[in-house]
Amino acid sequence: MDAQPAIAVEGVTKRFRLEGGREFTALDDVSLSLAEGEFVTLLGPSGCGKSTILRLVAALEEPSAGRVAVEGRPPAELSRQHRLGVAFQDHALLPWLDVASNIALPFKVAGMRVDAERVAGLIRLVGLSGFEKARPRQLSGGMRQRVAIARALVLKPDVLLLDEPFGALDAVTRRGMNIELQRIWTEQRTTTLLVTHDVGEALFLSDRIVVLSGRPGRVVRVVDVPFERPRHPSIMRSDLFHGMSDDLTEALHPPAELP
Repeated sequence: MDAQPAIAVEGVTKRFRLEGGREFTALDDVSLSLAEGEFVTLLGPSGCGKSTILRLVAALEEPSAGRVAVEGRPPAELSRQHRLGVAFQDHALLPWLDVASNIALPFKVAGMRVDAERVAGLIRLVGLSGFEKARPRQLSGGMRQRVAIARALVLKPDVLLLDEPFGALDAVTRRGMNIELQRIWTEQRTTTLLVTHDVGEALFLSDRIVVLSGRPGRVVRVVDVPFERPRHPSIMRSDLFHGMSDDLTEALHPPAELP
């Protein structure tokens, strides 16, 4: 008997109503699933509905049709139990709190006693030892995103949801953060769903890549990533990596048909 998926999106369509009553379809009959401990990336052009899928799994939106389940239950149920960790492109750190207090915030929101040992362990895990008392304005963009990821992990969530967490960073910092995220994920092995439009990022981090079409978003391809873990950055220079990157880039932006 197959194990229950950690995340199941089954035949989901999502429509939004705009001002004036006009409706548009963001997602059309999308199905995908993640096994426990799997790292899956949603890859697609801007506006294809990647973030909408993540918001559905995070219980921030409801599907117009179809079903979304996390561990067989409605996402809102796990959200209420603080078992979903979410980090967005905007780190959303509170500027008046230091690093340790920002990471500890979910304990307070959940009405739980702060586990100082857990907070300290995550600060070490994300490589911010010595910055416990720093305010967000004193940190680089990459460091702020490390704090946001640590905060998303602090309550030991069953599922980690990452929406373009490095999208605002420069290319060099982003590559460094990809390496850091792989290291963090390798230690935690939390089921992770990442949204990105960066093909190299998807290939370096993922077990599988789900490619979406332009709006309305539909699953057009699912790619198993063959690289063994842990992954050294040198794989990004390999012929296989470049070949898969070219193939995925073409899948995202197919050449226009000649008249």
